[in-house]
Amino acid sequence: MKDIEELTKHEAEIELKRIAEEMAKSDIAYYQNDNPYLTDAEYDSLKKRNEEIEARFPELIRADSPSKRVGAAIKSGFGKVPHRFPMLSLGDVFSIEEVDDFILGVKRFLNTANDIIFMAEPKIDGLSFSARYEHGRFVLGATRGDGTTGEDITDNLRTIAQLPQTLPSGVPDVLEVRGEVYMAKEDFFAINEKYLAAGKKAFANPRNAAAGSLRQLDANITKERKLSLFAYTWGKVSQRCWNSQAEFFERLQEWGFPTNPLNKLCHSLKEVEENFNHLMEIRAQLSYDIDGIVYKVNDIALQERLGFLTRTPRWAIAHKFPAEQALTRIKDIRIQVGRTGALTPVADLEPINVGGVIVSHATLHNEDEIKRKDIRINDMVVVQRAGDVIPQIVKVILDKRPADSQEFIFPHTCPECGAHAIREEDEAVRRCTGGLTCPAQAIERLIHFVSREGFNIEGLGDKIIEDFYHEGILHSPADIFTLEQRNDDGDLFSHQKNSALHLESRAGWGKKSVENLFQAINQRRLISLPRFIYALGIRQVGTATARLIAQHYGNFTNFMTDMKNKETAKLVQIDGIGGAMAKDIVEFFQEEHNLQTIQDLLQQVRVEDFEDKTDYNSPIAGKTIVFTGTLERMARAEAKAQALSLGAKVAGSVSKNTDYVVMGADAGSKATKAKELGITILSEEEYLNLIKS
Repeated sequence: MKDIEELTKHEAEIELKRIAEEMAKSDIAYYQNDNPYLTDAEYDSLKKRNEEIEARFPELIRADSPSKRVGAAIKSGFGKVPHRFPMLSLGDVFSIEEVDDFILGVKRFLNTANDIIFMAEPKIDGLSFSARYEHGRFVLGATRGDGTTGEDITDNLRTIAQLPQTLPSGVPDVLEVRGEVYMAKEDFFAINEKYLAAGKKAFANPRNAAAGSLRQLDANITKERKLSLFAYTWGKVSQRCWNSQAEFFERLQEWGFPTNPLNKLCHSLKEVEENFNHLMEIRAQLSYDIDGIVYKVNDIALQERLGFLTRTPRWAIAHKFPAEQALTRIKDIRIQVGRTGALTPVADLEPINVGGVIVSHATLHNEDEIKRKDIRINDMVVVQRAGDVIPQIVKVILDKRPADSQEFIFPHTCPECGAHAIREEDEAVRRCTGGLTCPAQAIERLIHFVSREGFNIEGLGDKIIEDFYHEGILHSPADIFTLEQRNDDGDLFSHQKNSALHLESRAGWGKKSVENLFQAINQRRLISLPRFIYALGIRQVGTATARLIAQHYGNFTNFMTDMKNKETAKLVQIDGIGGAMAKDIVEFFQEEHNLQTIQDLLQQVRVEDFEDKTDYNSPIAGKTIVFTGTLERMARAEAKAQALSLGAKVAGSVSKNTDYVVMGADAGSKATKAKELGITILSEEEYLNLIKS
């Protein structure tokens, strides 16, 4: 991406058009559909670049420029509410130096050298609202909408217990109170747990949950979800009875409105900076999400002198927290055992909003990483989330470390089965030697085996697999295909001879559900070669690699013969398979228990020879595609497999050789890099339309 100073006028015009279209699309996703696809950092970056280009080329400012727009048009289905006084947005700054510039600008405008007192208010990450009272009674509620016209949410606001329905005597005859509706973290986690248990899609973060709940056409749905609010400003008022922000908050409290207890008057830049750092530090412990601090000139008379720019007040600014980093505390460090036996340390964190996503856990990678960064339980740490990258610990804040802190000792035995955990000389990972005797590996391998990209057996979810394993019903993949016989004739395991399973008598099961399960299993007794190879759970072998192997060998016998004979050289001839991957694949077939698992399985299922049905005439044949973000219509692995079947190459990273980047929700660094390289970016819908054509 070119520096702004290097842009020609024509290039600037093209880029302003692109940014306007992208931000308009993003605003609709965020404000109307409560389903943002750009991260906070990406949106802020576009916004800032647009402003900087417009500053250099003011003659190119577009009628639809994001600098002239607030929010998005209201969603159909709601009544329209015109705002007597516009609900404007605030300008954003991202450093204390920019805050200092803002304060100096205020002083210059007022032609004073005196210190200006500012009210610092935590910036709640929720949905703006306006509540109108006439003669002390709540009569009308609205969203911000596009700033001039909002949505009528009167009935929905009435369901929020914190909003007063009537006000005490002495309030202005007409009073419009504005603020933010939010969902507390505790309530957010509770509703997501409820949704996931019911098989519904969870909310990405509390802001989405609050917005989606408040903007329901049926107020009864809003009532079921616990929402909260803070009041912080006013709109239309018949008679103002306060002279400062601080006095207004006092009036709000007298009238029964909740205000943020962390609102603070700041008398100098030093106090502003100290307050910012303090809120950054305690942010994770708050019961609600904040994404920055709003600074307002406290004196209303000074506010009126300062006035407004096109769409922002001169007397207020939003100081945003770093979008992709946040401070939080490590509650615990636990060791996860994956299906390949790898022991991976994971930090359990005080939940924190990082770049628009709630982060509760972060990978610590391996024991070397823990030692290198000296990470300990109860440490205050900087957490980073960038694009598709799993949240990680950037650094420890050593001066916040507890006095009784102790170094974390990485275990040399598996926490699941107690077997030795060894580390090869050339590897950073320590692995459990328990193999399929280790519950963590066995359960994870069974879950992987029946997954959508593997045997795709409906009815065998993670919880059922786990229960069946612990009860001795399933030990290996082959056991899945003897379930029906054992259910009817008696368990085939030697310690349970002549003991039928009687699955239909289990809690939550019945005759029909058992029949459906057996039908789903029997439908998978004939399996394609790529699916079979993937389902075995060979280290480093995903759907794309499994297809490449199937395409090269044609049938499973040829593949297995070469692997048993340690024909690594033949594997590396396949485009996309390197030496390290080839070594892992060959080693899988040297393990006796893996060979026994395959032999038992082949007595129950038949593996089809590979038939190349690749559509080399498809619109994406020969193209290199990168998928990023969360796809709605299909899983990432499913999308990759489909692209391969259409003759495309699927890559994991964006380069100049990439033809298309398919962007799902919460796409990050890959989408940013694609824009920088000028690579075509497709939404999931656009991609599906392309391959259908």
